[in-house]
Amino acid sequence: MSVAPADGDGDGGASGGSGSNGGGSGSAYYANCTAVRAAGAAPIHAGEPGYGRHLDRDGDGIGCE
Repeated sequence: MSVAPADGDGDGGASGGSGSNGGGSGSAYYANCTAVRAAGAAPIHAGEPGYGRHLDRDGDGIGCE
């Protein structure tokens, strides 16, 4: 028996996983590039919801490239 988590918004989730605690509207959190790619958001750019410096190895503002 499997049970899907109920997030109540019906948008399919854009957070890339559980444990999201970002603030602000439209915020997303990705723990790693695997989560970004699974969500179809790679590459992710600075300023986009879900971008974090931990996703940008070379510091050029483009994560998971």
